[in-house]
Amino acid sequence: MSDLLSANLNEQVDPDVRFAFILTPAFTILPLAGFIDAVRHSSDEADRSRQIFCHWDVLSHDMAPIRSSCGLSITPWKTYDGAGEYDYIVIVGGLIDQLDEIHADTFEFLQKQHALGTKLVGLCTGSFAIAKAGLLNGKRAAIHAHHRPEFMAMFPESIPIENELYVSDGGILTCPGGTAAIDLAVEILIERCGRSRGMKGLTALVVDEHRMAHEVGRLPFQDLEECGNWRVEQAIKIMRQKLREPDTTEHLAAMLGSTVRQLNRVFLKHAKATPQEVWRDMRLQHARWRLMNSKRTVTQIAYECGFSDSSHFSRWFKTRFGETPRTYREQRLAKPR
Repeated sequence: MSDLLSANLNEQVDPDVRFAFILTPAFTILPLAGFIDAVRHSSDEADRSRQIFCHWDVLSHDMAPIRSSCGLSITPWKTYDGAGEYDYIVIVGGLIDQLDEIHADTFEFLQKQHALGTKLVGLCTGSFAIAKAGLLNGKRAAIHAHHRPEFMAMFPESIPIENELYVSDGGILTCPGGTAAIDLAVEILIERCGRSRGMKGLTALVVDEHRMAHEVGRLPFQDLEECGNWRVEQAIKIMRQKLREPDTTEHLAAMLGSTVRQLNRVFLKHAKATPQEVWRDMRLQHARWRLMNSKRTVTQIAYECGFSDSSHFSRWFKTRFGETPRTYREQRLAKPR
């Protein structure tokens, strides 16, 4: 009798949200697994993996298995020709050197779905696939710090955003991958299925809490503190200690017993930016965190992060993040938290 009731329930309930997953060649397992498991737990009252309140498919241009970056393969469920209607198309990226292996039909499918108003979600380097389809021009996208130089070189019309767990812009949602995919999935599920059902999977996934987009575990440029070049590593530590009082490159080099030329050269090699550019970006990212996590005024934050005045700070902040500090704070604090 229970099996019959389950079958009837599956047939009678119209899902609150429908997802299609597209796996690029050499896709990464973790963001796919985290995202789809959050969806799976929200889809059923019990842990029985029934597609009741959520629906999902795995699509591709053909039915050949798709090999992940770790060697595991997944067979698509449907081709694009047999696809249904979806609220979100989730593109799971992976190794960038496999980007050229994505079939042309995939880009055409993404373009058609975006034109129809279907929201696109890029996990890991799925943002690269969306950008290659020409759909991220002029839009912001959450990019892992490791991949930012490549993304900027390949897609100069797009706006890469580091150190945010996910970004939404113009019907396209992106996240840098890893466990951030769980947070993005939960954010979508809360919006479409309600908070209780959207949060349901966190306990089963042994996740402590749902993180908002601006909550990042690692410090900005922490990777440079572990890059293997002592000049860069020590310079980053000094920069972090002197966010309020930035100094000249000449003085920074002297503190390290280096020349300006040597310091610039190693920073361009490891950070793809000059010391002053890194220092300014570090201060801007710290300022962004303070906008979201303190009640200090924009003017106070500007001075506390080493900018001469609020106008100077606002100009650089808008250049870096696409919004003024005031707009950035107002729009994000207006959302339920």
